[in-house]
Amino acid sequence: MLCGRRHPFCLWLWLLLLLLLPPPPGARGHGDHARSRDEAAEADSGRAWKAFQRLREHLRAAGALSRRYWALFSCRLWPEACGKDEEAPARPLGWSLPLLGQQYLDILTTWYCSFQDCCDSGDCRIINNFTGLEADLRVRLHGQHLARELVLAAVRGYLELPQPDKALALSFHGSSGTGKNFMARLLAENLFRDGLRSNCVQVFIATLHFPHPKYVDQYKEQLTGQIRKTQERCHQTLFILDEAEKLHPELLEVLGPQLDRQTLENHRAKSPRSIFLFLSNLGGSVINEVVLDLLKGGRSREDIRMENLEPHLQAEIVESTDSGFGHSRLVKENLMDFLIPFLPLEYRHVRLCARDAFLSQELLYTEAALDEIAKMMVYVPKEEQLFSSQGCKSISQRINYFLP
Repeated sequence: MLCGRRHPFCLWLWLLLLLLLPPPPGARGHGDHARSRDEAAEADSGRAWKAFQRLREHLRAAGALSRRYWALFSCRLWPEACGKDEEAPARPLGWSLPLLGQQYLDILTTWYCSFQDCCDSGDCRIINNFTGLEADLRVRLHGQHLARELVLAAVRGYLELPQPDKALALSFHGSSGTGKNFMARLLAENLFRDGLRSNCVQVFIATLHFPHPKYVDQYKEQLTGQIRKTQERCHQTLFILDEAEKLHPELLEVLGPQLDRQTLENHRAKSPRSIFLFLSNLGGSVINEVVLDLLKGGRSREDIRMENLEPHLQAEIVESTDSGFGHSRLVKENLMDFLIPFLPLEYRHVRLCARDAFLSQELLYTEAALDEIAKMMVYVPKEEQLFSSQGCKSISQRINYFLP
């Protein structure tokens, strides 16, 4: 034999042969003994036919999965075509690949890009799939209409500038679990072929990468060196600084020149396009208070605008005594382009997060299961019980209670 039955190609051959075989007919006999044999044969035939139908359904599902793989692969290589084919959206309604499938997709994309241009930027690491980004923010990011509108407009406008004279600095503020890290991941996935794994993307977590104040001088060298090397390696970069309110004041100051406008003397002909994302829980309390007051006053959540939140958020950041973030040059000299509020999540948003968690693992769910998971969360304030205290955090772990 050229290959064993476990070889993938041979498995497909065996499945195709099974599809071509008709269900076995029942045997015909005579007398009581013949009739019993006939009944047994018919029972076997019925079981075989049911097995055949199950196999056919599995193959149909496999075919649909293959089309989804192709849709994601083609959107990675030709993002400008995404969204034109209704059968192959950039992100199929919250569906995501299992880990192994994602690895195969990455390998295939890397192989293709090794000998073929796969984008207009001249760098196959950069895809800038704005169609996919818009779809992801609309379908997968729940309850954050302000952040969705602001981030999409800011990032797209910046990357389409002929020659930007500064980095784009966005500061995400809100309570834990409201989607700040998720938004950063969606940006990485739609701007860079390898997402957060791209060597054009760097993630710094304050308590992990810069935990000891006594080593701040060493941290300053490491941070600026890593930024410089990444900008030399890629003409478009993304830097994510998580727990930004916990960064040492000297680390915040050393970032000032990175975010400041370039003068004519040191402005290079082809300066890198850099996006800095600062993720922080700072301001979460005041955002929640303002949103609660607006909702209690009869305002619809979707009608809340930046002018309702921005003055309160900025005042909270500047007046905070628990963090040096508001007293840094980045805030005082308005080097942050946008302070973006993430609103507290309600029961309906938690249900959507639970649904997405099931879909991401390709698991079936019921409306009752989504309600049960949403009810597991703690809601605040104590009287209104309106906002999830953890947002959508720990949702993916909670669905394990509903697995067979």
